[in-house]
Amino acid sequence: MSKLTLTITSTTMTEHKVILVTGSNKGIGFEVVRQLARLGHHVILAARDQAKGQQAVEKLLKENLTVHFIALDVTDEFSIRHAVEEVKRKFQHIDVLINNAAVLLREDQSVSAGTSEVFHTTMRTNVFGPVQMVRNFLPLISSGGRIIMTSSGGGSMSDPVGGWSPVYCVSKSSLNAVTRHFAYELADRNISVNAYCPGWVKTDMGGKSAPRTAEQGADTAVWLATAVISESGKFFRDRMVIPW
Repeated sequence: MSKLTLTITSTTMTEHKVILVTGSNKGIGFEVVRQLARLGHHVILAARDQAKGQQAVEKLLKENLTVHFIALDVTDEFSIRHAVEEVKRKFQHIDVLINNAAVLLREDQSVSAGTSEVFHTTMRTNVFGPVQMVRNFLPLISSGGRIIMTSSGGGSMSDPVGGWSPVYCVSKSSLNAVTRHFAYELADRNISVNAYCPGWVKTDMGGKSAPRTAEQGADTAVWLATAVISESGKFFRDRMVIPW
């Protein structure tokens, strides 16, 4: 068995996992939370805006779905550490960490002519945020746990460069690289680390012209969190491995 081929045993749909989803008060993250809650898992809805996070929880309560909210800003290590303590106190551990929080800035038009602020803000949220989340939550993730990165086809190193939001695409390329390195480092602990592309989804970030619904975009993340998975350090779309 190679170092990046893991045997994950705690994967039956009857087992209720503790799953944390960052940036999940809206869009794909919210739909991931909804689908996981429908499956009976203990889902932690994390958002940096407390009011918006509570509104999202209340919306799910109207659907008879119970989720747990924590305020969490992935760009603020103090906020992350506070969230770790809160999760530890309430749940003792997590089975799955889904790093979904990300930004795509309107000013993101060029790598060569763009501002340093756009680059720093994007990379801090989309790359260093997930890195800090893994580093801080790792003590709560036991053997058989999973880490899932919400990436993008825009970060592919094999597809043609698309010319849209280039700094965002660079950040997702970096996130893909981070995914592979975490997968290698955590294989000995039997923790899988994978990235997935939800496709172009009709959300605030994706816009109204996107062809996919949030339900379709969330599907692979939910599958990676709950299905029998034997691989780590891979990039998925529509439940299939795709090239980096």
